[in-house]
Amino acid sequence: MTESGDNLFEMRNAFFIGNYQQCINEALKIKTASLEKDILMYRAYIALKKYGVVLDEINERKGKELLFVRLLADYLSSDSSRKTKISDELEHKLSTVEVNEYIPLLVAATIYYYENNCESALRILHSSDNLECMAMSLQIYLKLDRVDFAKKELKKMQEKDEDSTLTQLALAWVNLAVGGEKLQEAFYIFQELSDKYGSTPLLSNGIAVSLINQGKYEEAEPILTQALDKDNSNPETLINLMVVSHHLGKAPEISNRYLSQLKDSNYNHPFIQDQFAKENEFNRLAKQYVIA
Repeated sequence: MTESGDNLFEMRNAFFIGNYQQCINEALKIKTASLEKDILMYRAYIALKKYGVVLDEINERKGKELLFVRLLADYLSSDSSRKTKISDELEHKLSTVEVNEYIPLLVAATIYYYENNCESALRILHSSDNLECMAMSLQIYLKLDRVDFAKKELKKMQEKDEDSTLTQLALAWVNLAVGGEKLQEAFYIFQELSDKYGSTPLLSNGIAVSLINQGKYEEAEPILTQALDKDNSNPETLINLMVVSHHLGKAPEISNRYLSQLKDSNYNHPFIQDQFAKENEFNRLAKQYVIA
């Protein structure tokens, strides 16, 4: 494997396990021009919410795949009306995309996912045999509580590349959803990846969730606090810390503190929006019983 090939392998691995800064650092080591390098690097910037870098550096002269990456940065950094416009124009933009161009498919599916249009996301993803597209389909099926379909996607991923880090992560995600004795298997996968490539909030939360679902809250807490040290605005870490704090019987203000952090850093996160919706519904019902 060439030096740039080694770096691309490291970039992919870093991206898949959520080590986005390392992914960017590896990109800087590659001196030769590479479309895959640029795509991974800009996707890492998007994951770090550095949308301005992507919007500034990718212009109309870039290729189709990079322009779709820019479209995702545009979507995630825009207000609701702009997001709706981008979503409405997706089908037209996809009409020029070839099946083997998987980045536009991933971007479009991601936008549809954020728009709660899982049906369209799955329809687009199913036209590709790319491993990332399969992994995203699997995640959507898990969100829809269709573990049976997720298992089918996992089987396809294993047939294509069983040893891939992404396939190993997918196996761990399915094991978490299945529960029971599979939780310990998920724990081992996340732990092994963490030992091999270094801990990240994504891997640490996987370890913690496997412990939480086994009722091992005291073991999960230090793993989550270490993850918070690495990224104090990671929504999954904050949500899991709220769960652990509740089960450990900690003072309510501790959970409320994590909730406040989540609101400050991830106001549009589905967890927060769901809470607001429930609060509004409660207030609406409460008004019906106000004593005159």
